[in-house]
Amino acid sequence: MSKKPVKDKDNNQIAVLQDQLARALADYDNFRKRTEREREQLQGVIKAQMLARLLPALDMLMETQKHLNDPGLAMSIQEFLRSFKEDGIEIVKAEIGKEFDESLYEAVDTVEDNEKEDGVIAEEVATGWKVVDGPIIRHAKVKVVKN
Repeated sequence: MSKKPVKDKDNNQIAVLQDQLARALADYDNFRKRTEREREQLQGVIKAQMLARLLPALDMLMETQKHLNDPGLAMSIQEFLRSFKEDGIEIVKAEIGKEFDESLYEAVDTVEDNEKEDGVIAEEVATGWKVVDGPIIRHAKVKVVKN
């Protein structure tokens, strides 16, 4: 008779330990997932910061290429663009005649054009960049029609 209460006590302790183990494993799994998400977010921030530092140099190369039309410079620019694309960075291209969208564009000037409606893009001044399915790194700079 004295063995039965001891066995019940042992079974209760085993159940408590199993519950604690299950909770510890769940906590560890949640920690691992959270850490992975934070690591991915940090990588995105680092990419955006690096790109923001490189964009002025790329802008200068692209502007220079407009005047020189040099094949070697064109290859260098294409390499920049290929690398950005592989890292999930894409161009935010302003569409002339399209409605101005402040989430994508930054208006740097206005122009008069009686042939176009107010509030549409008249000209792109600088290319914008964004993370694919992510935040804008730099808004495209545009001139907007205002009659």
